[in-house]
Amino acid sequence: MTTVPHKPFDKSQFWLRTVLSLLLVVTLYTLLQLKVTDLNQKLALMADNFRLMFSESHFKHLTLLEGLYGVAITLSLAIQTTLIGAIGAFILGLFASRNLAPHWLTAIIKSFVALVRAIPTVLWVLIFAVSAGLGSTAAVIGMTFHTVSYLTKSYSESFEEIDPGVIEALRGCGASWWQIVFQAVLPTSLHPILSWTFIRFEINFLNAVAMGAAAGAGGIGFDLFMAGSHYLDFREVGMITYLIIAVSMVLESTSIQLKKRLEL
Repeated sequence: MTTVPHKPFDKSQFWLRTVLSLLLVVTLYTLLQLKVTDLNQKLALMADNFRLMFSESHFKHLTLLEGLYGVAITLSLAIQTTLIGAIGAFILGLFASRNLAPHWLTAIIKSFVALVRAIPTVLWVLIFAVSAGLGSTAAVIGMTFHTVSYLTKSYSESFEEIDPGVIEALRGCGASWWQIVFQAVLPTSLHPILSWTFIRFEINFLNAVAMGAAAGAGGIGFDLFMAGSHYLDFREVGMITYLIIAVSMVLESTSIQLKKRLEL
């Protein structure tokens, strides 16, 4: 008679199944509480609004030139926050790399940026909006704050992937810390740095759209907020959405071309 081996208790699997079961119960309860009539009406209204937005899109309160100007403002916010954040992150990334800085210092910096990164960008913007007031200043500071934490992690991990033999050889030749940075670290890590920076630029563009509405930073996000809530014109919301999608597609295409050139 063969005995079935006892399977050891897996704590992680137990909690995973418990959480999934609770979510399933909550979902089923919520669905049961929904009124089918109200749900059908809401779905029909949503379908009609989508039809207005995306099949009858046109500008009414704005002109196409004003819409493009709003996109330019949003792009400028994204460029500004990405540029400032990349400079700050490069410096912090050097001191957060275990192969370039003492371990106690890297631990402090990585813990700090992990804490900053755990808080969403919109919350940082709102925090600075309370202290600095609504507007582009709060949006830039909040977005830059989160950009620095995001890129610091990305840059430091790229720096840590450098062949340690190269760094040791330069140290053996008497090279200073800054000489190691500019002769070994920067040339080797340039491609991943540019790639991560452009990825963050795309994220910052989308964040700038949201911050235009949430923090009054202006740009196309503020125009979208006005069209969607102040004078409630679904056709103009659709047109602004098309503009944002078009810019996002251009940025994505540029990112792909940049990666191809870096791989050559």
